[in-house]
Amino acid sequence: MLNKDVEKVLISEEEIDKIVTDLAEQISRDYSGEDKRLVLLCILKGSIVFMGDLMKKLTVPVEIDCMRVSSYGAGTESSGSINIMLDLVRPDLPECDILIVEDIIDSGRTLSYLTGYLEHKGARSVKTCTLLDKPSRRTVEFTPDYTGVMIPDEFVIGYGLDYAEKYRALPYIGILKPEVYSK
Repeated sequence: MLNKDVEKVLISEEEIDKIVTDLAEQISRDYSGEDKRLVLLCILKGSIVFMGDLMKKLTVPVEIDCMRVSSYGAGTESSGSINIMLDLVRPDLPECDILIVEDIIDSGRTLSYLTGYLEHKGARSVKTCTLLDKPSRRTVEFTPDYTGVMIPDEFVIGYGLDYAEKYRALPYIGILKPEVYSK
């Protein structure tokens, strides 16, 4: 059933499943070596649904961890500054191949910052995986290592993505009606 605040479904449940399966196959191939120690790093809160589905489809051993990072204030625009509210603390970081799992990348500032931050903290390797990519919104030079699908510059919700902590549980990715967030 379509939520009353959704203008239209951008990516269906079935399409999401195919995208996640394809990403899991690529990641499993790339991290199949015995010298790899894959740690999926979920960027809370939006990425939790995506990471949960992704890790179930991987065919290689995987560990999980979480960080909570924000570049948004109360509205729909990025504040421009990155705030780490829950940091990654692991004494074994130099043995870890970190794969940052993000729900969406638009400006690129958060993933660009986190990649450098985790490299500086001593991770053996740091790569990025995003379900959704809005390259038209990029303000820094950044390309994720794994991209599910590129989307237009629309305000999207569902499958973990929210507006004011609502809509995360929708099983699809929809476009939020502008009158909802422009009040």
